[in-house]
Amino acid sequence: MRRPIEILVISDVHLGTYGAHATELLQYLQSIQPNVLILNGDIIDAWNFSKNYFPISHIAVIKEILQFVTNGTRVIYITGNHDEFLRRYSGFGMGNLQLVDKMILEINKIKCWFFHGDIFDSTTQGSAKIIAKLCGKGYSLLILINRGINWFLQVLGKDKMSLSKKVKHSVKKAVS
Repeated sequence: MRRPIEILVISDVHLGTYGAHATELLQYLQSIQPNVLILNGDIIDAWNFSKNYFPISHIAVIKEILQFVTNGTRVIYITGNHDEFLRRYSGFGMGNLQLVDKMILEINKIKCWFFHGDIFDSTTQGSAKIIAKLCGKGYSLLILINRGINWFLQVLGKDKMSLSKKVKHSVKKAVS
């Protein structure tokens, strides 16, 4: 039996990358039944997409989301910077599925504005966009390296570390 949820917001899944936690997300999605599902950008990572890497667990997440649409859940896909290729289709809707750049939704008589945070990120706008995309590629490689380091740390009985998080923060700071 799935647990009913009024509204679920998911962001920055980055399907198509090694850092996506698709298996864990799929387990959660299979345990709930939302009335409204807001996919708040970067669900698919087109910046780092490779036709050589899109595992079955990533496809299963997409399939589960489409199953929500079929079962009556209103699904709103808000575009982000890593899936910006979808922005040209903003306003598209089919049945319970909508594709938008931003969304105003009334919840308990309060208007709530949903959008992906890249609109406030100077590193993804203008001339710095190329740098941001290159950093995105490097970040994906760093995640793979970090997995190896964390495996080794676990063998030694040490705590995991997030090398990629440290580097990403430093790069964003430098670009800004």
